[in-house]
Amino acid sequence: MNSEAINMPAKLSVNLNAIAMLRNRRDLPWPDVIGLGRIALAAGAHGLTVHPRPDERHTRRSDLPAIRSLIDDEFPRAEFNIEGYPTEDFLLLVERHQPEQVTLVPDDPTQATSDHGWNFATQAAFLTPIVKRLKKGGFRVSLFSDSDAAGINAARDTGADRIELYTGPYGSYHSDSAKAAKELERLGKTADAALAAGLQVNAGHDLVVGNLPALIKRIPALAEVSIGHGLTADALEYGMAGTVGRFLKACGW
Repeated sequence: MNSEAINMPAKLSVNLNAIAMLRNRRDLPWPDVIGLGRIALAAGAHGLTVHPRPDERHTRRSDLPAIRSLIDDEFPRAEFNIEGYPTEDFLLLVERHQPEQVTLVPDDPTQATSDHGWNFATQAAFLTPIVKRLKKGGFRVSLFSDSDAAGINAARDTGADRIELYTGPYGSYHSDSAKAAKELERLGKTADAALAAGLQVNAGHDLVVGNLPALIKRIPALAEVSIGHGLTADALEYGMAGTVGRFLKACGW
């Protein structure tokens, strides 16, 4: 276990998909995905995340070289995280654009958004050679995970470096504190099992300023949170720079 992951607050990666989806409503170059990514990084975000789906309804493939260049040229300490279902086309896209982290998700192309993690017990044989290929390419690999501690050893055995906890159910209980607390404990137990197995832990989906502190208190070794929808919604009110500051504070920075 990297002691830095234990001693530092969770890093913040800004997911650009919601911004890209808004841009794609018109055949116009705004909102500027790259420009807002630049503002987020300048405000202290630790990285940028994209999920380039096959139909390009969110981030487009043409966005990826510009994001890679933005990080390399202006924010070399930041990280690029590419999420997606590991088809051959996706793997080639990753290898072409060289992110620091690849997050594998079990999305069907028709899904509106990621809404479940891998079944590690039944899908480990599928994932293991893919993880091996990505690791050979020098990428950190994270696997999208439900709050289920039972599958963690199978996740570890794929050779992945991290899991990313799917926090959608936790976020959905924003008006029911009892259910949120129950889901938080499930997430915490899954994180405990992952850390004990030697995996680092990321988290993402429907995280907001209001529910981040409790998550981080329960999982103090959380390495990274990837946030798009809630952060983009806040940016409409507070601006991107101000919103990044709010989320960093919620993470403990």
